[in-house]
Amino acid sequence: MRAIRVACAALLGMTALTLTAPVAAARDDGERDITSFGFNVSPTTIAAGGRVSLSVNGCKSDTKVSSGVFDTVTIPKGQGSATATVDWDAKPGAVYEVTFQCGNESGHTDLTIATGRPSDPTHTPVHRGVKAGVGGSTGGFDLSEIGLGAALIAGSVGAAYHWSRRRTGEHGG
Repeated sequence: MRAIRVACAALLGMTALTLTAPVAAARDDGERDITSFGFNVSPTTIAAGGRVSLSVNGCKSDTKVSSGVFDTVTIPKGQGSATATVDWDAKPGAVYEVTFQCGNESGHTDLTIATGRPSDPTHTPVHRGVKAGVGGSTGGFDLSEIGLGAALIAGSVGAAYHWSRRRTGEHGG
């Protein structure tokens, strides 16, 4: 009987992990950028006037990063990142394409402009992320998704424990 309870708890845990696994995001036009180099924009949503971090890895030449919402930035060969300041006249809610050009190859990702604006236009927020390789991914962590996944896992483990304890008590010990 105990083996059945353990198997049920394991099954619930695996189901929770499966449901919380990240889903690969494809571009809206159904096309995915597959490049020999990795690139990333962080954060992917920013207020007008804010600063974004542009990261690249695996590019064997200078990387030019361009968008309609900030001036073109060059990331020199051997350097992994640079920053860009988003134009103050960027339209709130708009999505701008960011292009990473490495030699003859290019990759694209999106940058969304937040609906709010920083209160002080002379102050530019500084976003400092962990200095690590991006592994070819073009996305980041979403804390709300991580929190939801943790809640689902905790709930399923709690439910399995509750049901295993309840059944033991129903039979009189």
